[in-house]
Amino acid sequence: MNTSIMKHPLLKYYLIFLQPDFKTVIMGQDKVFKEEIKNASDFKFGATVANVFDDMVNRSVPYYGEMQRMIAELAADHAKEGSYVYDLGCSTGTTMIGMNTLVPESIEFIGVDDSSQMLEKCDTKLKEAGFTRKYQLVNADLNKSVDIKNASVVVLCLTLQFVRPIHRERLVNTISEGLNKDGVLILIEKILAEESSFNRDFIKYYYDMKRRHHYSEMEISQKREALENVLIPYKLSENNLLLRESGFAHVEVFFKWYNFAGLIAIKK
Repeated sequence: MNTSIMKHPLLKYYLIFLQPDFKTVIMGQDKVFKEEIKNASDFKFGATVANVFDDMVNRSVPYYGEMQRMIAELAADHAKEGSYVYDLGCSTGTTMIGMNTLVPESIEFIGVDDSSQMLEKCDTKLKEAGFTRKYQLVNADLNKSVDIKNASVVVLCLTLQFVRPIHRERLVNTISEGLNKDGVLILIEKILAEESSFNRDFIKYYYDMKRRHHYSEMEISQKREALENVLIPYKLSENNLLLRESGFAHVEVFFKWYNFAGLIAIKK
């Protein structure tokens, strides 16, 4: 790898998605569950995870780079001058960096996350990527309340699944109310299959993918246990119904890989 490429602050983040071996050069390697954990606790997005999050999500989410490219394309087609683009659960800012390449620079971004450590990492990444557009980073718990106003695009990339089910309807209603006419919600989620036998197959294929990305059996098992009470997926049909009942006129699937799906919903 020609190290001169590192001089381009934005391109280096895209190399994460294009060349898996390159990611360890510019981010911490995920070893959170590499050693045996005797007293397992629920998964938390604290400093330990924030420091290795980019490596973790690239190795744990199928076609993550393609998801990010698709989000950027969809956002660019629907973002409107004079409005805001929100990234709820913005983590380390990868989605905002992707959208920055295609969305007009006059449109302000607002990133929201309940982890202060993630927001610190996000701010650093945006500055390193040479962000010149206006942006805000807001520390807020989506299980409680979030302020959405004058929005043309709202993104929930692998975020709604971490919101407690009892609070999801309220959150999606808040998003719908804060979107302008013809505004869109871009939602990517881990999902359950509609039929249980397929669900077992899809989970098997998913763990096979993790093995291909060099996660050990212990890492897979310990992370699954840590996420058990934290990540609660819905079926695709349940997510679709939630969006429609919250006032979205049309919902379209734009991405599907076994137990992962991307949807775009438009408000009329």
